[in-house]
Amino acid sequence: MKGRQVEWKLLFLTGVYAMAGALALYLGSAGTPDRKVVFACISVIAAYFLVSVYWHIAGYRGDCFLLPLTALLSTTGLVFLFRLDPAYGVRQFFWLLIGLGVLLLTSRLLLDFRFLSDYKYIYALAGLIVLILPVFFGHEQGGAKSWLDIGILHFQPSEFVKILVVLFLASYLSENRAVLTVGTRNLGGMSLPGPQEWGPLLAMWGISLLLLVFQKDLGAALIYFSTFLTMVYVATSRISYVLFGFALFIAGAAASFYMFDHVRARVEIWMNPWPTIETTGYQIIQSLFAINSGGVLGSGLGLGYPGYIPAVHTDLIFSAICEELGLAGGAGIIILFMIFVYRGIRIALKTSDDFAALAASGLTSLLGIQAFIIIAGVTKLLPLTGITLPYISYGGSSLVANFILLGLLLNISHEEESNI
Repeated sequence: MKGRQVEWKLLFLTGVYAMAGALALYLGSAGTPDRKVVFACISVIAAYFLVSVYWHIAGYRGDCFLLPLTALLSTTGLVFLFRLDPAYGVRQFFWLLIGLGVLLLTSRLLLDFRFLSDYKYIYALAGLIVLILPVFFGHEQGGAKSWLDIGILHFQPSEFVKILVVLFLASYLSENRAVLTVGTRNLGGMSLPGPQEWGPLLAMWGISLLLLVFQKDLGAALIYFSTFLTMVYVATSRISYVLFGFALFIAGAAASFYMFDHVRARVEIWMNPWPTIETTGYQIIQSLFAINSGGVLGSGLGLGYPGYIPAVHTDLIFSAICEELGLAGGAGIIILFMIFVYRGIRIALKTSDDFAALAASGLTSLLGIQAFIIIAGVTKLLPLTGITLPYISYGGSSLVANFILLGLLLNISHEEESNI
């Protein structure tokens, strides 16, 4: 009861924050103000409260901070999408309601999540099949051929497969943790596991990366690779595996640079976008201009010029936030993600089961790495990749997948709190 009360207080403050943004947008609209943003924010906050109340009635004991954190991030994205393009705001509103419904189902149907470790090869195979489909039947969007269109549904399979990869790795690493840590044979003074231990692990990881490269989905490939290395280190505490992984990454990146034109173009734009300011470099340069013009406190909600940034509602929404809310707003978003990661790591450390701990650390690193990669991309710290900022950018596939991730994290937290 105490945890849910804390959650309700934080959700109330989130509601005040969201309504302040919605009203500022509504009252500052030129011409006839659009009431949809006010209605959408009230409805979404009410939906978050309903989920929390249901959990209280059901005796659910998941972490009381993750839902308010998600509400803060998602309502920020909702307000900004209405500001950028009301059509995308309306769509995001419906996707948010669907995501909350999926969260509720995940917290109930997968409450006993441990059974997932018994079927790792089944859903690993299913995930690979789903990744293969866009290579042959997908269509290209934003430079990546990673989308499937089945008539009424248009989605990105890699958003969901990454969760399956984390669960597969958590199950496999928990079963082979001792052998992978200690090793079974000596090679050049280093103790290493045999092929029967690392073979399935590298095969699953390598095939996933190869398929993503063929789809030109470089952002997802980088997320998969980084999450894989993080989980291997968490499971074994062997820095040698991480160093070997980085060596593979450098070799793979160099090969991709010379083999694939789209990789070479992304790197060249990252290194020096100015010669192509009117073509391929236009997007990242406009992003930098927007962030710089925001200053410390920003130009104010609705007073910036984010329309000059291509794909601002998806990949580069962080640039629009920095322009209109300034350094303070951008830093606030980063801090929210840092708190989310902290809560996820705390859940992983508190659980006594290897599979649950590895799953929690993998899911947390998955979200944290995705947020870091896209924020680093729009600020030119890394090459820009076409991925979404979790819970903020427009995108139904990403939003629903991240609500499933949230539900799994909360289930792990619930089990640990119930055992205390």
